[in-house]
Amino acid sequence: MSALENQIRGAIEVKELAFAKLNLTLDVGDKREDGFHDITSVMQGIALYDNVTVRVVPLEEWEMYGVDTAVNAVTELRSYHSTQNRGLPRGRRNTAVKAADAFFAFTGITGFRAEISLEKHIPVGAGMAGGSADAAAVLRALNRAFNTNLSFEFLRAIGATVGSDVPFCIEGGTALAMGRGEILQQLPDFPNCEIVIVKPDFSVSTAELFAAIDRVKIRSRPDTKGILDAINEGNLNLAVRYLYNVFEDALPTPQAAEVAAIREKLLDCGALGAVMTGTGSAVFGLFSEGSAEAADKLRSTYKSVFVC
Repeated sequence: MSALENQIRGAIEVKELAFAKLNLTLDVGDKREDGFHDITSVMQGIALYDNVTVRVVPLEEWEMYGVDTAVNAVTELRSYHSTQNRGLPRGRRNTAVKAADAFFAFTGITGFRAEISLEKHIPVGAGMAGGSADAAAVLRALNRAFNTNLSFEFLRAIGATVGSDVPFCIEGGTALAMGRGEILQQLPDFPNCEIVIVKPDFSVSTAELFAAIDRVKIRSRPDTKGILDAINEGNLNLAVRYLYNVFEDALPTPQAAEVAAIREKLLDCGALGAVMTGTGSAVFGLFSEGSAEAADKLRSTYKSVFVC
């Protein structure tokens, strides 16, 4: 019996919170030789999260048959539940499962089963890194379960093989993301504020929007230096002036119109600034106060409204 099997004779269950992210700014450069685009984005973790549970048990000898000998471990997505799971990838297409497989491959740990349960609250197809947040939570959970003591830097390297937003979701906070999202510079905390998020009924294909942005004329670019200076000063009223996402220029006309309408409604309800996050379709507004009252007004029109 291995040292790890001696350490984990029975099941170990680890719970992690998977925090969503917002893109305060998002700029997209040219397509790279590897097929990805370079991005520059100020990302912010927020207090909207999924609950992720990872249960680790040693494999019985009979379970070893048919298991990939290169990994010699099994990962399962056992369950998920929430009103936010429409369109959630199942089985091995789920990024949480991919993250566990990557953890076992990178660490060389064998002979275990990882059973993953997701309680979803982050809306799917919203541009809020719900899948990436779950994947990051799985990596942190397995790191705890096996006492591997891997640094955030190492976990980010594993996460980068799973998805572009996973490295940011390992630690969250406020960060400048570059490259395809895996190059991170941690920033001072964003000034304290309240957030209202509206998820319209439609979702946007990330792949299709990246393809579209190569064909459209970008009207403007985010002022990254401007928002970084505002964050360093802790100036919320200045920072909100720099919210900008170039993907809004690449949306199909009907979706672009709805995103613009949501943004205007958020501003009418008292938001200091509002913008779409990621490749959409969620739109968020930043408030100094009054977010609960704004959310109540917006719920008369939209089904998916979140306050955090």
